Amino acid sequence: MNILILGSGGREYSIGLALTRDPDVDKIWFAPGNGATDALGENIAISDFGALADFAEEQGVDLTIVGPEAPLVDGVVDRFQERGLTIFGPTAAAAQLEGSKIFMKNFLARHNIPTARYIETGLLEEAEAFIDTLPTPVVVKADGLCGGKGVIIASTHNEAKQAAKDMLAGTAFGDAGMKIVVEEYLDGYELSVFAICDGKDYVVLPAAQDHKRLLNDDQGPNTGGMGAYAPTPLVNDSIYRQLDETVIRPTLAGMEAEGMPFTGVLFIGVMVVDGKPIVLEYNVRFGDPECEELMPLLKSPASELFYKAATGDLANATIEFYDQYAVGVVVASKDYPYKSSAPAEIIVDDIHHDDLAEHTHISYAGVTRERDGKLYATGGRVLVCVGMGDSIAKARDRAYMLVGQVHFVGKQCRTDIAYQVLKDAV
Repeated sequence: MNILILGSGGREYSIGLALTRDPDVDKIWFAPGNGATDALGENIAISDFGALADFAEEQGVDLTIVGPEAPLVDGVVDRFQERGLTIFGPTAAAAQLEGSKIFMKNFLARHNIPTARYIETGLLEEAEAFIDTLPTPVVVKADGLCGGKGVIIASTHNEAKQAAKDMLAGTAFGDAGMKIVVEEYLDGYELSVFAICDGKDYVVLPAAQDHKRLLNDDQGPNTGGMGAYAPTPLVNDSIYRQLDETVIRPTLAGMEAEGMPFTGVLFIGVMVVDGKPIVLEYNVRFGDPECEELMPLLKSPASELFYKAATGDLANATIEFYDQYAVGVVVASKDYPYKSSAPAEIIVDDIHHDDLAEHTHISYAGVTRERDGKLYATGGRVLVCVGMGDSIAKARDRAYMLVGQVHFVGKQCRTDIAYQVLKDAV
């Protein structure tokens, strides 16, 4: 099987790495890929959707996997499907679940899927009036795509009103914030749940927990994610059952009823409040860095999962996961997330410890390979050190041992990934 992966981050690297272990995969291309994906396959410098479809036809690509949200929202799946090409991901209509927070919240309301109380508006006066009815803190969200940074949790009413004003004026997130969602703050614990869907059937992956804040103890600014672990013991059979009955099934049924069957990754951001899962948001692709932990837990061939989902055949798939835990620690550049950092050469020590060699790996993200063949840190989140183990503590310890093998100027990371479930061990 020949596979084309669209994207350039650690998520796409991790999918590619899983496919290299798949005996059914012959060739992998990345468009555009990063400085390390060329070790897994071939990078191609094509971004136009039509040209990508041409390439897929010419090279006999059997499956295209879309990593990031932007091309999904912009309709790359529609373009490929018009050409009769097999592609994993939702259509532009279905991708509105992430592309528009207003669409998503109204969809949840139409189908009685549990979510926070909210309004959607483009009027500052309306936003301010609703803010005054809510207890603090208050959540203010830009409607459109903001690279995972379009959510403000305001600690006071005045702060919430200022956030709404900045978004609606276009000064905070440009056109993405010209309409907003204001909603009540939910007090509980947050989870990342992923369902691979084929329009009717689905496979739920082990639930993960992400660490969004830059600093230990969930302090500092929000980021794209500083680490994650899976599966999380914070999800029990009751929560999985409730997610199945009150969230995933009605979502797929609702999308089909509205003429936009959902195929691809349904990423459910969940807040568990008093034992009940409530939907914070939907994304339509894998989370990053959650994908870096989920892919190595997949025991079945990765190509089977993606291909059968893309072709509406998940009912005939047997998908299995290792009875293991994975912990991923994001290693970021010096000035992340505030500004770009100067390129820095990455040096990875030779690994002589059998335990590390067998149970850890690096998923590369913001890296560039220069003419000298060396890798340089050129992005914000540079790489993810992933450890596996039969306990979260063991997986975490291995991940941090691998972090110690990685060196570049300005390297930074959190030192407490998975602390929520390992407080006594941190």
